[in-house]
Amino acid sequence: MDGRDQLAARFEADRPRLRAIAQRMLGSAGEADDAVQQAWLRVDRAGVDDVRNLDAWLTTVVARVCLNMLRSRDTRAEEPLDEHLSEPANGPDPEGEAVLADSVGLALLVVLDTLAPAERLAFVLHDMFAVPFDEIGPMVGRSPTAARQLASRARRRVRGAGAAPHADLPLHRQVVEAFLAASRGGDLDALVALLDPDVVLHADAAVGPTPAPVELRGAPNVARGALLASERVRASRIVLVDGDVGLVLAPRGRLVVALRFAFVGSRIGGVEVIAEPDRLRSLAITEIDGAPAE
Repeated sequence: MDGRDQLAARFEADRPRLRAIAQRMLGSAGEADDAVQQAWLRVDRAGVDDVRNLDAWLTTVVARVCLNMLRSRDTRAEEPLDEHLSEPANGPDPEGEAVLADSVGLALLVVLDTLAPAERLAFVLHDMFAVPFDEIGPMVGRSPTAARQLASRARRRVRGAGAAPHADLPLHRQVVEAFLAASRGGDLDALVALLDPDVVLHADAAVGPTPAPVELRGAPNVARGALLASERVRASRIVLVDGDVGLVLAPRGRLVVALRFAFVGSRIGGVEVIAEPDRLRSLAITEIDGAPAE
């Protein structure tokens, strides 16, 4: 077996670990496979004659590929919401995406997506894969101390998502679950019954399809609006939004829409539909223990 064959065999043996790193960096099984393949092409071209720590070197190559992909996301023009919905079942590999969301937690993936690329890399590599900061620093062009600070900021953001839930959480969860079921089932009467007669829905301009914010008043109008958005509702999941029960649309863990509810007793008294990127980044998104993987 020549040197290239030995390198290929070593890379294949390490592929599961490298793919796990890429999945948590990118939040997508399909993109993780692309990143690992790009990494192999770089490794194959470079060879390993002068590499002392092959595991660390392979981690560095994959991490840098992922970092470039994350930065490309930040510089890419914003995609219309309908593009997120046109992908089959949350991406090219729905089973892989579901496994990733279940193993890591949708809420954590959503929070990670709000981090700057360098913060995300530092947090994922150190806190999830125990990579030391003296290795992480050069990956992001920072000192080990600066890399430690990046991870610390990310950690505070992640922990901040775990705020104490509202005292009426069980009741609010039942109401939102019923709202979700009625919306998916196209049951207008059931939706109206779940809404306060004076309910108001606000949707920011990024929600579309109009270039201006939308406001709907009254239970019948809000219910009809929910049915018109049934495609998005079908892809939504129940989570905590700022400590109370809400809904998010987050294909591949990338938050694109959040619904924040206000309650009047056992009915929904207000709905806020948020899609502006800056507003989404300010939300605290947390999994509900035992919530079904909608």
